[in-house]
Amino acid sequence: MQGNLPPEAQEKLEELQDLQEKAQQVAAQKQQAETQLQEAQTALEELENIDEDAGMYRRVGELLVQTEYDEANDDLEEKVDSLEVRVDTLQKQEERVQEQFEELQTELQNMLQGGGMGGPGGPGAGGA
Repeated sequence: MQGNLPPEAQEKLEELQDLQEKAQQVAAQKQQAETQLQEAQTALEELENIDEDAGMYRRVGELLVQTEYDEANDDLEEKVDSLEVRVDTLQKQEERVQEQFEELQTELQNMLQGGGMGGPGGPGAGGA
């Protein structure tokens, strides 16, 4: 049965593989955003321990450019807010992909067990 899958089952299997790849990509993006968020939060916490009159520099490409405390603080707060939204969005996307993956996996299992050959609209078809 492995080498001789029905065309519908083969198509579902390919969709499943595509979803798995998408899930891995989303997870990697989320991990990267979480790392950036943690770094920005740490920088913001460290900024609280610095005297507002201290000379400060920020990296702009390959250069270090002098900046004001308030500007650095505002930029970091904005970056943290933006990254929190990104992480939240990626978390929701990751959950949706996981749900799709599980539904497709169930469909494929039913199909391979002979229960899904009745076509769409059978028991269990329908959405939320």
